[in-house]
Amino acid sequence: MPGKFSYEKAILEIETIIDEIENETLNMDELSDKVKYVAQLIKSCKKKLVDTKAEVDQLLKDMEH
Repeated sequence: MPGKFSYEKAILEIETIIDEIENETLNMDELSDKVKYVAQLIKSCKKKLVDTKAEVDQLLKDMEH
């Protein structure tokens, strides 16, 4: 996913790949590549969630002062 990371797009891609896996539309070579890609997307999504939480926590803390 080149360019700016989009959490929503990543989730849609993950869901699409899961559907492909569940429907057995991938061959073994594609399966391995897709699983690796999904792992990267999940890692990026987790980072985005952690970063967003930290940002919101900081904004709330700043509002208290």
